[in-house]
Amino acid sequence: MTEPPRPAPSIPVAPVSQTEPRAKRQLVAGVTVIIPAWNEEASIADTVRSVQAQTVTPVEIIVIDDCSTDRTGDVARALGVKVVRPAMNKGSKASALNYGMGFITSELVLAIDADTTLAADALEKLLPAMDHPNVAAASGFVLPRHVRTLWERGRYVEYLYAFGFYKPIQDYYRKPLIASGCFTIHRTAELLELGGWSERTVGEDMDLTWTMYERGRVVRHVPGAVCYPIEPHSYAFMSKQLKRWSHGFWQCLRVHRENLFHIPHLRMMVTVALWDSTLAMLTLFLMIPLLAVLVHPLWLLLYIIDIPAVLVPVVIEGKRHGTVWKGVSSIPAFYALRYVNYWFMLKAFWDEFVVNKPLKTFVKGH
Repeated sequence: MTEPPRPAPSIPVAPVSQTEPRAKRQLVAGVTVIIPAWNEEASIADTVRSVQAQTVTPVEIIVIDDCSTDRTGDVARALGVKVVRPAMNKGSKASALNYGMGFITSELVLAIDADTTLAADALEKLLPAMDHPNVAAASGFVLPRHVRTLWERGRYVEYLYAFGFYKPIQDYYRKPLIASGCFTIHRTAELLELGGWSERTVGEDMDLTWTMYERGRVVRHVPGAVCYPIEPHSYAFMSKQLKRWSHGFWQCLRVHRENLFHIPHLRMMVTVALWDSTLAMLTLFLMIPLLAVLVHPLWLLLYIIDIPAVLVPVVIEGKRHGTVWKGVSSIPAFYALRYVNYWFMLKAFWDEFVVNKPLKTFVKGH
């Protein structure tokens, strides 16, 4: 979504100004699904069909064709959904989503990625979380749609581990570290009050989640609501994604650092994330091997402590989704991905805080 601006064909747009005080808009009951898309011709049809097949029918499905250079808009339009297109490329997912907010008339809005499909009952399972008026957003369980390559397998275990172990703990305190941008439902009025998704970071979903906590709001994780994004299948694509995610984390930390100290449970979650992505990685992939070589091979037994911690939630969640062997057999790939994660987190820290080269634009990686 970083293509330079280009002319768009003549397509009707909403008569709502982006500078209008949209928080006063009259909203009807129900949920609208918005799908930001840039050059998603290959995946948009599956995404739209999965929304159309939901057991709960949304008020409307809107595809935001962010000046794609392929047939994304035509494919979506042929499926009978509303397609809107800005006059020029918005430059980021957050900007595209904010453009799409100008067309929302329902009390709830579900934002999903254009490479993500939903389980048939995903929306039905997600909606009850929004019954409590203090809940601003809710997201579901994320599983890679394809699990074939080293990188897809690593991400598969990563999600089973994170959504099976960390997320339930975070949800207990009503403070998930992030409401995943690929599949989250929001209160429209709340988004309008905030001016939509923040464009100050490349981690718009994490930024928005933390902003809601600063407002005293609740975010929920709903494990029964499942979505299936297409994850990076190669290192080239994975590196683009990890670069954005790691820079997004550090940017959010910079933006929200003062308020984090006043939100105890979020502060705890961020501390755990920092430990897992930096010091834990340093221990696993540098200190233990060095101790094994320089002191004694028995130091390698320390890996036994870590492996069961990963294996248990992978087996439990794998059993729940009928994929135990797929998860267990993919654990070596998970450790390879963890090492790459570690490198990108350190590199992003260096760029953001040491040499002052923040990431401002990115290329989608899948």
